[in-house]
Amino acid sequence: MKIIVFGLGNFGMSLALSLTETGNEVIGIDKQMDKVNLVKDKISHAICMDSTNELAYEAVPLKDADKVVVAIGENEGAAIITTAIIKKLSDVKIISRALSPIHDTVLEAMGIHSIIHPEQESADRLTKQINFKSTLENYQLDDNYTISEVKAKPEFYGKTLGELDSIDTYHLTLITIIRKREKRNLIGKKSIVKESIGRPNPETVVLECDILVVYGYNKDIETYCQDQEEHQIRS
Repeated sequence: MKIIVFGLGNFGMSLALSLTETGNEVIGIDKQMDKVNLVKDKISHAICMDSTNELAYEAVPLKDADKVVVAIGENEGAAIITTAIIKKLSDVKIISRALSPIHDTVLEAMGIHSIIHPEQESADRLTKQINFKSTLENYQLDDNYTISEVKAKPEFYGKTLGELDSIDTYHLTLITIIRKREKRNLIGKKSIVKESIGRPNPETVVLECDILVVYGYNKDIETYCQDQEEHQIRS
């Protein structure tokens, strides 16, 4: 995968190196040249720039990136502005570091769902989550098992769980299904929210755009995702 990491402090640098070691193409960005020099020979590319300057992004391949991590940890305002600019310029998936509860609130209001807290998550653990590139969200239980949100395969659409044995062949346990629905607030404004259907049963029908929440061994989740990617390429 191509991953851009903004902010090369202790956490950002550790993450950039860890992602590189696991086979990813990583671009590291920081406004301090000394930090760029420390990592420039250890990752694919390093850029010295002020990420709060929108004009500077002409040199950043956002549209080619699979994911972007905003790991800035010294300046909450810079982290928020950087996230806002990236969201404005691209549809790339953003993983953003939060420095305080209010920062969490601002990111959620911006529509950022992947929020990290480095004091709680190690760079190694986040690397493992990022490397599940076809999953939407992950909760890693330990080094071997993960709960992941994955997209339902097209061949599942319109079938009941009782009719499907494909999920079983991947040795994954289906926990629930998440669906989007339209919701109106008190003044009638529409919004799209995600809701769990609760505990699925054999009569539950899989719909297009369903998100499956599955539990399983990391390698089995990777196999499911790889098969899904190959199907998309053939399509």
